[in-house]
Amino acid sequence: MKLTLTNFVLFQIGWFACVLGSAYSYPLLGTLIAILIVSYHILRSAQPGQEVWLVMLAIGIGGSWDSLLVWMQWITYNNGMWAENMAPYWIVALWALFATTLNVSLRWMKGRWFLAVLSGAIAGPLAYYGGHRLGAVYFPDISTAMIALSLGWAVFMPLLLLISQRLDGYAYLSLPKKVSV
Repeated sequence: MKLTLTNFVLFQIGWFACVLGSAYSYPLLGTLIAILIVSYHILRSAQPGQEVWLVMLAIGIGGSWDSLLVWMQWITYNNGMWAENMAPYWIVALWALFATTLNVSLRWMKGRWFLAVLSGAIAGPLAYYGGHRLGAVYFPDISTAMIALSLGWAVFMPLLLLISQRLDGYAYLSLPKKVSV
């Protein structure tokens, strides 16, 4: 329980650091905080290599998806861009940060595929909308962006949970301890 709560709280701290850092023109600060949290997560895992692979795959999938949304001009950012038509580095850091939740605070969702699709379709766009309200994300057409985000997250949430079943660096830490009689 303590591990799950710590993971959840650290994710929230990292999310706010990245979003507010971008909103207030300090995207590198939020990104560095996210990198520290991801590093802490990996170092605490029983199998760090598994968690590194999971983080890298989430970065590849999420970074590509967000870059597509930028290229389609459905989402715009004005801080942290490292190349035109690519997701900003702080969004990529958020995908890495999200990966840290898959084997810890979101572990309970593994195998609950309908719930994963539904929560992805709702929570994913809401996170971006929160970033929009805080001034870090802009939607030229909010309806198009929300539909695209909902569809994307309805796919990515269960996909990443499925990948995390194979790449679970926290599996041994989550097993219940045997009680001696």
